[in-house]
Amino acid sequence: MAEVILMPRLSDTMTEGVIAEWHKKVGDKVKKGDLLAEVETDKATMELESYKDGTLLHIGIEKGGKLQVNDLLAIIGSPGEDISSLISGGNQQPKVHSQQSKIISNQPVTSIPQPAFAETPAGKPTTIISEENARVKASPLAKKLAKEKGIDLHSLHGSGDSGRIVKADVDEYSPAIKSETTGGGGGGLPRGILSTTNITTEEGHSDVPNSQMRKTIARRLAESLFSAPHFYLTMEINMDNAISARTQMNEFGPVKISFQDMLIKACALSLRQHPAVNSSWMNDFIRTYHHIHIGSAIALPEGLIVPVIKFADQKSLAQIATEAKELYGKAREKKLQPHEFSGNTFTISNLGMMDIDEFTAIINPPDSCILAVGKIKEIVVKKSEGFGVTNVMKVTMSCDHRSVDGAVGAAFLQTLKKYMENPVAMLM
Repeated sequence: MAEVILMPRLSDTMTEGVIAEWHKKVGDKVKKGDLLAEVETDKATMELESYKDGTLLHIGIEKGGKLQVNDLLAIIGSPGEDISSLISGGNQQPKVHSQQSKIISNQPVTSIPQPAFAETPAGKPTTIISEENARVKASPLAKKLAKEKGIDLHSLHGSGDSGRIVKADVDEYSPAIKSETTGGGGGGLPRGILSTTNITTEEGHSDVPNSQMRKTIARRLAESLFSAPHFYLTMEINMDNAISARTQMNEFGPVKISFQDMLIKACALSLRQHPAVNSSWMNDFIRTYHHIHIGSAIALPEGLIVPVIKFADQKSLAQIATEAKELYGKAREKKLQPHEFSGNTFTISNLGMMDIDEFTAIINPPDSCILAVGKIKEIVVKKSEGFGVTNVMKVTMSCDHRSVDGAVGAAFLQTLKKYMENPVAMLM
């Protein structure tokens, strides 16, 4: 008997999913555990496996199409089985949710390649991606990014297994541009620098559809900013001892420790002393967590995601560094699992590596606070025998005033400052 497969809810915030890749086509034999499709959610690209043996009789949406949770995704059954009632009947009727989405019948449908970007007013497409891209050995994410950026996958050299093209290859791609003044041979321009040969006097624009991740970020952060009364506390931390301690730890330690790793550890230990900051506003009550899970926000082309270091107060700096590196890598490849980007009780957002002095961040629900971290910079200070140079870093904590008072937040930052200015205290 045929069974209907509905679009599953693959994360706690998922309301719809986009088919990134079909690994089976109509008529293929399917076994339990076989990979059916890859589904892009609001947080990651997830693999969807079959839970039934049989034949794939129907696909509810083509690659690139969008379905709401619990919409008809596929039907698996016996060859020749009548499934018309399952397709058209009652709650199982498929829905179309995008202009490019269409219901596929029992016969395979050949997709028509679409332009990667909108046409200019002159009527000429800026870039067209050939369907040949589909036959290049590349990850689904790499194909998607290449299409969005107008890059022909044939021009890339894969750094993955067996020459497979991965996201990093697309990100690092810089096409060679001929110089009209030198007659060529000048190589490519640095990314972000516009060649004079690309300048146009015609108006135009490109529209890139919002990813599931970016739409969810927009909704959740808008809800946070307009529902939680934010206030901000800024403190300057002397980083001389932290720089010295990190240099020594990386000289003798088994893994390289970053300043972000030190911040994660320092925040976790500070939360242990100030549990009121490790909380959530729940309308009728304030929930104070006994565990400490630190979210570490990282930026991706599709938006922001927050891998979570769980029980960070109980882990050594080396353990935090190892786990964080693994999570960041999985996030960039969109391979994070839901349990790896949920459950945070406090979040750190660091833009120091982007040369930002200081900034304010929007609280990441369900946290009560988020710490915004700026760059480490040298300043001239008065010392006993004249003037000297010292290294400082500014941090700004955004607090939900419903659950965290100003004095509580300030006390937390004082403890954080103590740990960062005396890193040996984190090792005791």
